[in-house]
Amino acid sequence: MKTTFEELDEKMIVTLVGSLDTAAAIEAEETLKPVTADEVAKDIVFECEELEYIASSGLRILLDVLKKTKAKGHKVILRNLNDDIKNVFKITGFINLFEFE
Repeated sequence: MKTTFEELDEKMIVTLVGSLDTAAAIEAEETLKPVTADEVAKDIVFECEELEYIASSGLRILLDVLKKTKAKGHKVILRNLNDDIKNVFKITGFINLFEFE
């Protein structure tokens, strides 16, 4: 799993590449900590065009980012999810929690 960050127009763009599975979850959680740090007050956009798979541990990480970001009055947007991953969000009910582009 590869994660990159870019600040653009008052948003933090987080690009996810590969599989956000159980093996990658611990590293991803550490990598994403700066995005939700107290001094960071931005909307977060997860660019998921190259995200191939997400496990429940990955969903938990995104939910944690969502909670911390919403608490600061900002939003989390998931962009360009493939149909399989979007279906995981539908099945788990997470489709109602996040914004999608």
